Amino acid sequence: QVQLVESGGGLVQAGGSLRLSCAASGRAFSTYAMGWFRQAPGKEREFVAAINWSGGSTYYADSVKGRFTISRDRAKNTVYLQMNSLKPEDTTVYYCALQRVKPIRVPVTTTRGYDYWGQGTQVTVSS
Repeated sequence: QVQLVESGGGLVQAGGSLRLSCAASGRAFSTYAMGWFRQAPGKEREFVAAINWSGGSTYYADSVKGRFTISRDRAKNTVYLQMNSLKPEDTTVYYCALQRVKPIRVPVTTTRGYDYWGQGTQVTVSS
């Protein structure tokens, strides 16, 4: 089994910054990508950012492009999400996810492609 443990959420004023971390542990696996999603109450989980584990290619939702940066430390099996210029509408629970290497590639921007999920961390941006 694989465990994903997120940290770094909290309360920040609009315009401020936070950095989320997600460490993966457990049995050996081959990671294709890791991503961040967020979900507000009563809404579907939405894509935020993803990173290809080997090549480092990154993908972002339009709503966070230019403000958020995803990165990874392969030695630590950890993915980060640096969030700058935060807005009140960024307030919600953020989840990290891991997609294993598969015979058929699944888009990293969709929830269905991910095999493991973290427990979520709350981000609150005050106006």
